[in-house]
Amino acid sequence: MYPHQAERLTSAAERHGLDALVAVSADNVRYVTGFASAVESAYRDHRVFGVFTRQGAALVVPMIDAVTLADDPVDVDVVVPYGDFIVEHGTGDVGRRLAAWAETRATDSTEALRRALGALGGPSVVGVDEAALTASAWAGLASLSPRPASAALAEARMVKGPYEIEAVARALHVAEQAANAVMQILKPGMTEREAAVTFQEDVLRRGGTPYLTLVGFGPRSGLPASVPSTRALRTGDLVRLDVGAIVDGYRCDVARTAVMGAPGERQERLYEAVAAGHERAIDGLRPGASGAQIFETAVAATRAAGLERYARHHVGHGVGLAHWEAPVLAPTDLTPLEAGMVVQVENAWYEVGWGGVHLKDTLLVTRGGAQSVNRSARGLVVLD
Repeated sequence: MYPHQAERLTSAAERHGLDALVAVSADNVRYVTGFASAVESAYRDHRVFGVFTRQGAALVVPMIDAVTLADDPVDVDVVVPYGDFIVEHGTGDVGRRLAAWAETRATDSTEALRRALGALGGPSVVGVDEAALTASAWAGLASLSPRPASAALAEARMVKGPYEIEAVARALHVAEQAANAVMQILKPGMTEREAAVTFQEDVLRRGGTPYLTLVGFGPRSGLPASVPSTRALRTGDLVRLDVGAIVDGYRCDVARTAVMGAPGERQERLYEAVAAGHERAIDGLRPGASGAQIFETAVAATRAAGLERYARHHVGHGVGLAHWEAPVLAPTDLTPLEAGMVVQVENAWYEVGWGGVHLKDTLLVTRGGAQSVNRSARGLVVLD
Protein backbone atom coordinates (compact mmCIF):
# COMPACT_ATOMS: atom_id res chain seq x y z
CA MET A 1 0.00 0.00 0.00
CA TYR A 2 1.30 3.44 -0.89
CA PRO A 3 1.72 5.93 1.98
CA HIS A 4 -0.92 8.18 0.41
CA GLN A 5 -3.60 5.47 0.61
CA ALA A 6 -2.65 4.62 4.19
CA GLU A 7 -2.91 8.28 5.22
CA ARG A 8 -6.26 8.75 3.48
CA LEU A 9 -7.73 5.57 4.99
CA THR A 10 -6.46 6.42 8.46
CA SER A 11 -7.97 9.91 8.32
CA ALA A 12 -11.30 8.61 6.99
CA ALA A 13 -11.51 5.95 9.69
CA GLU A 14 -10.81 8.54 12.39
CA ARG A 15 -13.44 10.96 11.04
CA HIS A 16 -16.05 8.20 11.14
CA GLY A 17 -15.01 6.80 14.51
CA LEU A 18 -13.89 3.42 13.13
CA ASP A 19 -11.00 1.18 14.15
CA ALA A 20 -11.11 -0.89 10.97
CA LEU A 21 -12.34 -0.43 7.41
CA VAL A 22 -13.53 -3.54 5.54
CA ALA A 23 -13.71 -3.08 1.77
CA VAL A 24 -16.14 -5.26 -0.19
CA SER A 25 -16.60 -3.75 -3.66
CA ALA A 26 -13.93 -4.72 -6.19
CA ASP A 27 -12.76 -1.10 -6.46
CA ASN A 28 -12.46 -0.62 -2.72
CA VAL A 29 -10.69 -3.97 -2.25
CA ARG A 30 -8.16 -2.97 -4.88
CA TYR A 31 -7.65 0.43 -3.19
CA VAL A 32 -7.02 -1.17 0.21
CA THR A 33 -4.96 -4.19 -0.87
CA GLY A 34 -3.94 -3.85 -4.52
CA PHE A 35 -5.72 -7.15 -5.31
CA ALA A 36 -8.17 -7.67 -8.16
CA SER A 37 -10.02 -10.98 -8.37
CA ALA A 38 -10.25 -12.39 -11.88
CA VAL A 39 -13.32 -14.50 -11.08
CA GLU A 40 -15.31 -12.41 -8.60
CA SER A 41 -17.92 -11.28 -11.14
CA ALA A 42 -18.60 -14.86 -12.26
CA TYR A 43 -19.72 -16.32 -8.93
CA ARG A 44 -22.53 -14.99 -6.77
CA ASP A 45 -21.08 -16.28 -3.49
CA HIS A 46 -17.50 -15.28 -4.29
CA ARG A 47 -16.70 -12.67 -1.64
CA VAL A 48 -13.41 -10.85 -1.16
CA PHE A 49 -12.69 -8.55 1.79
CA GLY A 50 -9.90 -6.03 2.05
CA VAL A 51 -9.22 -4.96 5.65
CA PHE A 52 -7.41 -1.82 6.78
CA THR A 53 -6.44 -0.91 10.35
CA ARG A 54 -3.69 1.22 11.84
CA GLN A 55 -1.81 -2.06 12.45
CA GLY A 56 -1.81 -3.13 8.81
CA ALA A 57 -3.85 -4.61 5.97
CA ALA A 58 -5.40 -8.03 5.37
CA LEU A 59 -7.03 -9.86 2.50
CA VAL A 60 -9.82 -12.43 2.76
CA VAL A 61 -10.29 -14.56 -0.37
CA PRO A 62 -11.83 -17.85 -1.53
CA MET A 63 -9.28 -20.62 -2.14
CA ILE A 64 -9.51 -20.16 -5.92
CA ASP A 65 -8.06 -16.66 -5.46
CA ALA A 66 -5.52 -17.94 -2.94
CA VAL A 67 -3.99 -20.02 -5.73
CA THR A 68 -3.32 -16.82 -7.68
CA LEU A 69 -2.03 -15.00 -4.60
CA ALA A 70 0.40 -17.80 -3.82
CA ASP A 71 2.00 -17.24 -7.22
CA ASP A 72 1.61 -13.44 -7.35
CA PRO A 73 1.44 -11.97 -3.83
CA VAL A 74 0.17 -8.48 -2.99
CA ASP A 75 1.46 -6.11 -0.33
CA VAL A 76 -0.69 -7.04 2.68
CA ASP A 77 0.24 -8.25 6.14
CA VAL A 78 -2.30 -11.09 6.41
CA VAL A 79 -4.03 -13.39 3.91
CA VAL A 80 -6.90 -15.59 5.12
CA PRO A 81 -8.40 -17.98 2.52
CA TYR A 82 -11.70 -19.80 2.97
CA GLY A 83 -13.67 -22.58 1.35
CA ASP A 84 -12.50 -25.39 -0.92
CA PHE A 85 -10.81 -25.54 -4.28
CA ILE A 86 -9.01 -28.64 -5.54
CA VAL A 87 -5.61 -28.02 -7.08
CA GLU A 88 -2.23 -29.79 -6.98
CA HIS A 89 0.05 -27.70 -4.76
CA GLY A 90 3.25 -28.55 -6.56
CA THR A 91 6.71 -27.80 -5.14
CA GLY A 92 8.73 -24.71 -4.34
CA ASP A 93 7.75 -21.59 -2.43
CA VAL A 94 4.42 -21.20 -4.24
CA GLY A 95 3.38 -24.78 -3.50
CA ARG A 96 4.44 -24.57 0.15
CA ARG A 97 2.61 -21.28 0.64
CA LEU A 98 -0.56 -22.67 -0.94
CA ALA A 99 -0.38 -25.91 1.07
CA ALA A 100 -0.09 -23.94 4.33
CA TRP A 101 -3.11 -21.84 3.45
CA ALA A 102 -5.11 -24.92 2.47
CA GLU A 103 -4.43 -26.52 5.86
CA THR A 104 -5.47 -23.45 7.87
CA ARG A 105 -8.24 -22.05 5.66
CA ALA A 106 -11.49 -20.86 7.21
CA THR A 107 -14.78 -22.56 6.45
CA ASP A 108 -16.55 -19.43 5.19
CA SER A 109 -15.98 -15.73 4.51
CA THR A 110 -17.35 -14.50 7.85
CA GLU A 111 -15.03 -16.76 9.83
CA ALA A 112 -12.14 -15.71 7.60
CA LEU A 113 -12.93 -12.03 8.16
CA ARG A 114 -13.05 -12.57 11.90
CA ARG A 115 -9.62 -14.22 11.77
CA ALA A 116 -8.19 -11.39 9.67
CA LEU A 117 -9.46 -8.78 12.12
CA GLY A 118 -8.00 -10.76 15.01
CA ALA A 119 -4.62 -10.94 13.30
CA LEU A 120 -4.65 -7.14 13.03
CA GLY A 121 -5.23 -6.59 16.72
CA GLY A 122 -8.94 -7.27 17.06
CA PRO A 123 -10.37 -3.78 16.42
CA SER A 124 -13.53 -3.10 18.39
CA VAL A 125 -15.35 -0.76 16.00
CA VAL A 126 -15.50 -2.30 12.53
CA GLY A 127 -16.78 -0.42 9.50
CA VAL A 128 -17.95 -2.50 6.53
CA ASP A 129 -18.49 -1.41 2.93
CA GLU A 130 -22.27 -1.85 3.15
CA ALA A 131 -23.14 -0.51 -0.31
CA ALA A 132 -21.52 -3.58 -1.88
CA LEU A 133 -23.46 -6.10 0.22
CA THR A 134 -26.98 -7.48 -0.06
CA ALA A 135 -29.21 -7.19 2.99
CA SER A 136 -28.74 -10.87 3.75
CA ALA A 137 -24.94 -10.63 3.43
CA TRP A 138 -24.93 -7.65 5.81
CA ALA A 139 -27.06 -9.62 8.26
CA GLY A 140 -24.54 -12.48 8.03
CA LEU A 141 -21.91 -10.18 9.54
CA ALA A 142 -24.07 -9.30 12.55
CA SER A 143 -21.68 -11.03 14.97
CA LEU A 144 -19.09 -8.35 14.13
CA SER A 145 -21.54 -5.52 15.00
CA PRO A 146 -20.50 -3.71 11.81
CA ARG A 147 -21.06 -0.04 11.09
CA PRO A 148 -21.57 1.33 7.56
CA ALA A 149 -18.28 2.41 5.99
CA SER A 150 -18.92 2.97 2.28
CA ALA A 151 -18.93 6.75 2.80
CA ALA A 152 -15.59 6.61 4.64
CA LEU A 153 -13.99 4.61 1.82
CA ALA A 154 -15.38 7.00 -0.80
CA GLU A 155 -13.93 9.95 1.12
CA ALA A 156 -10.53 8.29 1.28
CA ARG A 157 -10.49 7.74 -2.48
CA MET A 158 -11.51 11.30 -3.43
CA VAL A 159 -7.98 12.74 -3.28
CA LYS A 160 -5.52 10.86 -5.47
CA GLY A 161 -1.86 10.12 -4.82
CA PRO A 162 0.91 10.50 -7.44
CA TYR A 163 0.66 6.88 -8.63
CA GLU A 164 -3.11 7.16 -9.05
CA ILE A 165 -2.88 10.43 -10.98
CA GLU A 166 -0.31 8.89 -13.30
CA ALA A 167 -2.45 5.77 -13.83
CA VAL A 168 -5.56 7.82 -14.67
CA ALA A 169 -3.51 9.91 -17.09
CA ARG A 170 -2.17 6.79 -18.83
CA ALA A 171 -5.68 5.41 -19.22
CA LEU A 172 -6.92 8.72 -20.62
CA HIS A 173 -4.09 9.01 -23.10
CA VAL A 174 -4.70 5.48 -24.37
CA ALA A 175 -8.40 6.31 -24.82
CA GLU A 176 -7.60 9.59 -26.59
CA GLN A 177 -5.14 7.97 -28.97
CA ALA A 178 -7.62 5.23 -29.82
CA ALA A 179 -10.42 7.76 -30.28
CA ASN A 180 -8.17 9.72 -32.63
CA ALA A 181 -7.47 6.53 -34.58
CA VAL A 182 -11.23 6.15 -35.08
CA MET A 183 -11.65 9.77 -36.16
CA GLN A 184 -8.89 9.29 -38.75
CA ILE A 185 -10.71 6.49 -40.57
CA LEU A 186 -14.35 7.55 -40.26
CA LYS A 187 -16.03 7.84 -43.65
CA PRO A 188 -19.54 7.47 -45.08
CA GLY A 189 -20.64 3.85 -45.01
CA MET A 190 -18.73 2.86 -41.85
CA THR A 191 -21.05 1.57 -39.12
CA GLU A 192 -21.12 2.49 -35.44
CA ARG A 193 -20.19 -1.08 -34.61
CA GLU A 194 -17.15 -1.01 -36.91
CA ALA A 195 -15.99 2.25 -35.31
CA ALA A 196 -16.45 0.76 -31.82
CA VAL A 197 -14.44 -2.36 -32.72
CA THR A 198 -11.68 -0.16 -34.15
CA PHE A 199 -11.52 1.76 -30.88
CA GLN A 200 -11.44 -1.37 -28.75
CA GLU A 201 -8.75 -3.05 -30.83
CA ASP A 202 -6.59 0.07 -30.72
CA VAL A 203 -6.90 0.29 -26.92
CA LEU A 204 -5.82 -3.34 -26.61
CA ARG A 205 -2.82 -2.73 -28.86
CA ARG A 206 -1.77 0.13 -26.59
CA GLY A 207 -1.87 -2.08 -23.48
CA GLY A 208 -5.21 -0.94 -22.08
CA THR A 209 -8.62 -2.52 -21.60
CA PRO A 210 -11.53 -0.80 -23.37
CA TYR A 211 -14.70 0.16 -21.54
CA LEU A 212 -17.67 2.47 -22.09
CA THR A 213 -17.48 2.31 -25.88
CA LEU A 214 -20.36 4.58 -26.91
CA VAL A 215 -20.48 5.56 -30.58
CA GLY A 216 -23.45 7.35 -32.14
CA PHE A 217 -23.98 8.61 -35.71
CA GLY A 218 -26.63 11.07 -36.91
CA PRO A 219 -29.83 11.00 -34.85
CA ARG A 220 -28.38 8.17 -32.75
CA SER A 221 -25.73 10.58 -31.42
CA GLY A 222 -28.61 11.99 -29.35
CA LEU A 223 -29.02 8.71 -27.44
CA PRO A 224 -26.97 9.06 -24.22
CA ALA A 225 -26.08 5.38 -23.72
CA SER A 226 -26.93 3.28 -26.76
CA VAL A 227 -25.10 0.12 -27.84
CA PRO A 228 -23.22 0.71 -31.14
CA SER A 229 -25.40 -0.49 -34.02
CA THR A 230 -25.14 -1.25 -37.73
CA ARG A 231 -26.26 2.30 -38.55
CA ALA A 232 -23.86 3.61 -41.22
CA LEU A 233 -22.29 7.07 -41.21
CA ARG A 234 -23.69 9.58 -43.72
CA THR A 235 -22.53 12.96 -44.94
CA GLY A 236 -23.84 15.67 -42.60
CA ASP A 237 -24.11 13.34 -39.60
CA LEU A 238 -23.02 14.31 -36.13
CA VAL A 239 -20.64 11.78 -34.56
CA ARG A 240 -20.49 11.40 -30.78
CA LEU A 241 -17.75 9.34 -29.14
CA ASP A 242 -17.79 8.66 -25.39
CA VAL A 243 -15.04 6.09 -24.94
CA GLY A 244 -12.68 4.94 -22.20
CA ALA A 245 -9.76 2.72 -21.26
CA ILE A 246 -8.47 0.98 -18.13
CA VAL A 247 -4.76 0.86 -17.27
CA ASP A 248 -3.48 -0.81 -14.08
CA GLY A 249 -7.03 -0.86 -12.71
CA TYR A 250 -7.58 2.88 -13.18
CA ARG A 251 -9.97 4.13 -15.79
CA CYS A 252 -10.71 7.29 -17.68
CA ASP A 253 -12.81 8.26 -20.69
CA VAL A 254 -13.13 11.12 -23.13
CA ALA A 255 -16.07 12.50 -25.11
CA ARG A 256 -15.67 14.31 -28.42
CA THR A 257 -18.07 15.42 -31.15
CA ALA A 258 -17.47 15.47 -34.90
CA VAL A 259 -19.47 16.06 -38.06
CA MET A 260 -19.10 14.23 -41.36
CA GLY A 261 -18.50 17.05 -43.80
CA ALA A 262 -19.16 20.75 -43.33
CA PRO A 263 -21.21 21.40 -40.17
CA GLY A 264 -24.65 22.94 -40.45
CA GLU A 265 -25.57 26.22 -38.76
CA ARG A 266 -27.55 24.54 -35.96
CA GLN A 267 -24.85 21.95 -35.37
CA GLU A 268 -22.24 24.70 -34.93
CA ARG A 269 -24.50 26.84 -32.76
CA LEU A 270 -25.41 24.04 -30.35
CA TYR A 271 -21.81 22.90 -30.15
CA GLU A 272 -20.62 26.40 -29.29
CA ALA A 273 -23.26 26.72 -26.55
CA VAL A 274 -22.29 23.38 -24.99
CA ALA A 275 -18.59 24.27 -25.28
CA ALA A 276 -19.20 27.62 -23.54
CA GLY A 277 -20.73 25.92 -20.51
CA HIS A 278 -18.00 23.29 -20.55
CA GLU A 279 -15.25 25.90 -20.45
CA ARG A 280 -16.92 27.81 -17.61
CA ALA A 281 -17.12 24.60 -15.56
CA ILE A 282 -13.41 23.98 -16.14
CA ASP A 283 -12.58 27.56 -15.19
CA GLY A 284 -14.48 27.09 -11.91
CA LEU A 285 -12.42 24.11 -10.75
CA ARG A 286 -10.37 25.25 -7.78
CA PRO A 287 -9.89 24.25 -4.14
CA GLY A 288 -12.84 25.30 -2.00
CA ALA A 289 -15.37 25.44 -4.85
CA SER A 290 -18.25 22.99 -4.55
CA GLY A 291 -19.76 20.75 -7.17
CA ALA A 292 -23.02 22.66 -6.81
CA GLN A 293 -21.33 25.98 -7.60
CA ILE A 294 -19.60 24.60 -10.69
CA PHE A 295 -22.87 23.02 -11.86
CA GLU A 296 -24.80 26.28 -11.60
CA THR A 297 -22.06 28.18 -13.41
CA ALA A 298 -21.95 25.69 -16.29
CA VAL A 299 -25.72 25.58 -16.76
CA ALA A 300 -26.02 29.38 -16.66
CA ALA A 301 -23.21 29.78 -19.22
CA THR A 302 -24.75 27.22 -21.57
CA ARG A 303 -28.12 28.96 -21.44
CA ALA A 304 -26.53 32.38 -21.96
CA ALA A 305 -24.74 31.03 -25.04
CA GLY A 306 -28.04 30.22 -26.73
CA LEU A 307 -29.52 27.04 -25.23
CA GLU A 308 -32.19 28.71 -23.10
CA ARG A 309 -33.93 25.41 -22.23
CA TYR A 310 -30.69 23.71 -21.28
CA ALA A 311 -30.84 21.40 -18.23
CA ARG A 312 -28.54 18.72 -16.80
CA HIS A 313 -28.40 16.34 -13.83
CA HIS A 314 -24.65 16.93 -13.41
CA VAL A 315 -21.66 18.37 -15.28
CA GLY A 316 -19.01 15.94 -14.07
CA HIS A 317 -17.65 13.68 -11.36
CA GLY A 318 -14.51 12.15 -9.95
CA VAL A 319 -12.80 9.25 -11.70
CA GLY A 320 -10.21 6.65 -10.70
CA LEU A 321 -10.64 2.95 -9.92
CA ALA A 322 -14.31 3.47 -10.76
CA HIS A 323 -15.86 5.38 -13.63
CA TRP A 324 -17.98 7.44 -11.23
CA GLU A 325 -16.44 8.61 -7.96
CA ALA A 326 -16.94 11.48 -5.54
CA PRO A 327 -17.12 14.43 -5.80
CA VAL A 328 -20.01 15.01 -8.20
CA LEU A 329 -20.51 18.33 -9.97
CA ALA A 330 -24.23 18.40 -9.25
CA PRO A 331 -26.75 20.67 -7.45
CA THR A 332 -26.76 18.59 -4.26
CA ASP A 333 -22.99 18.10 -3.82
CA LEU A 334 -21.55 20.72 -1.47
CA THR A 335 -18.21 18.92 -1.04
CA PRO A 336 -15.37 21.47 -1.29
CA LEU A 337 -12.86 20.51 -3.96
CA GLU A 338 -9.32 19.74 -2.79
CA ALA A 339 -5.96 19.71 -4.50
CA GLY A 340 -5.28 16.19 -5.74
CA MET A 341 -8.82 15.42 -6.83
CA VAL A 342 -9.14 14.15 -10.42
CA VAL A 343 -12.43 15.33 -11.90
CA GLN A 344 -14.09 14.76 -15.24
CA VAL A 345 -15.99 17.80 -16.50
CA GLU A 346 -18.62 17.11 -19.11
CA ASN A 347 -21.34 19.04 -20.87
CA ALA A 348 -23.79 17.60 -23.36
CA TRP A 349 -26.96 18.20 -25.36
CA TYR A 350 -29.04 15.14 -26.24
CA GLU A 351 -31.93 15.69 -28.64
CA VAL A 352 -33.74 12.49 -29.56
CA GLY A 353 -34.44 12.36 -33.29
CA TRP A 354 -31.85 15.03 -34.12
CA GLY A 355 -28.51 14.25 -32.51
CA GLY A 356 -26.15 14.98 -29.67
CA VAL A 357 -23.19 17.15 -28.75
CA HIS A 358 -20.85 16.01 -25.97
CA LEU A 359 -17.58 17.16 -24.42
CA LYS A 360 -15.74 15.46 -21.55
CA ASP A 361 -12.32 16.37 -20.19
CA THR A 362 -10.29 15.25 -17.18
CA LEU A 363 -8.76 17.81 -14.82
CA LEU A 364 -6.41 17.58 -11.85
CA VAL A 365 -7.38 20.05 -9.14
CA THR A 366 -4.27 21.93 -7.99
CA ARG A 367 -3.65 24.58 -5.37
CA GLY A 368 -3.86 27.26 -8.03
CA GLY A 369 -6.88 25.96 -9.96
CA ALA A 370 -6.98 23.01 -12.33
CA GLN A 371 -4.61 21.35 -14.77
CA SER A 372 -5.86 19.56 -17.88
CA VAL A 373 -4.88 15.91 -18.20
CA ASN A 374 -6.15 15.66 -21.78
CA ARG A 375 -3.94 15.96 -24.82
CA SER A 376 -6.66 16.13 -27.49
CA ALA A 377 -8.24 19.40 -28.65
CA ARG A 378 -11.82 20.18 -27.59
CA GLY A 379 -13.11 21.76 -30.79
CA LEU A 380 -15.76 20.35 -33.11
CA VAL A 381 -13.98 17.87 -35.36
CA VAL A 382 -14.77 18.27 -39.08
CA LEU A 383 -14.32 15.02 -40.97
CA ASP A 384 -13.60 15.00 -44.70
